[in-house]
Amino acid sequence: MTISIITATYNSAATLGDTITSVQQQDYPHWEHVVVDGLSADGTVDIIKAHPHIHKWKSEKDRGLYDAINKGIMMSSGDVVGILNSDDFFPDKTVLSTIARAFEDPEVDAVIGDIAFVRPENLGKIVRHYSSARFHPRKFAAGYMPAHPSFYVRKKFYDQYGLYKLDYKIAADYELLIRFMHTKGIRFRYIPRILVYMRTGGVSNQGLMSRYILNKEIVRACAENGIKTNMARLAMKYFNKIFEYISPALRGGKASAA
Repeated sequence: MTISIITATYNSAATLGDTITSVQQQDYPHWEHVVVDGLSADGTVDIIKAHPHIHKWKSEKDRGLYDAINKGIMMSSGDVVGILNSDDFFPDKTVLSTIARAFEDPEVDAVIGDIAFVRPENLGKIVRHYSSARFHPRKFAAGYMPAHPSFYVRKKFYDQYGLYKLDYKIAADYELLIRFMHTKGIRFRYIPRILVYMRTGGVSNQGLMSRYILNKEIVRACAENGIKTNMARLAMKYFNKIFEYISPALRGGKASAA
């Protein structure tokens, strides 16, 4: 079984090396790394060219992150597909082998796990732990989804149910997860460990306007998939996010893959 890792890049020279190296160091041998660049001007393409283990890549103008991811999925040839953003990285060399073991069960269509947010200036210190342990598709209506960077799915479902919708600015991942996990009912398994480290500062968390757009798009995504919700209900999730910061603080914020 081959696992395809899709990385979308744009002016990612400062962080892409960590992403690529974390893939290259995996102890699972059957993987391909597909990188789609949006015509970077900062040396990103030079970094890609310097790593011959990258199986497929292209650099061309695109319509944003989700367009680049869609291109990567269409370029991929693996049995299972996962997304690893250009400022994210695997915490250790066993991530893909752990995911591959889960997919040995033919009843598993997708897997989800945990992710951890780290400071760009200190990649060894976790400041937020986002767990998918208690996720259930009925929680989409309350604004909860499994950690998207931990989502790995058999490629055939992209062929059957479609790719990321490009008319969403921020929440295309939310809509796709609703479509796959709620509307289509794919079978998923939770892996109880951190699968990805993410640097803080993502697009969906950059200020109140971004959060407003995100929640508006979540309401739309729910409506398009037959789920009733509203902005007031989604706002309640922010009271619970504090617990994602408490857990790292209790263990001193030290990075751990377990």
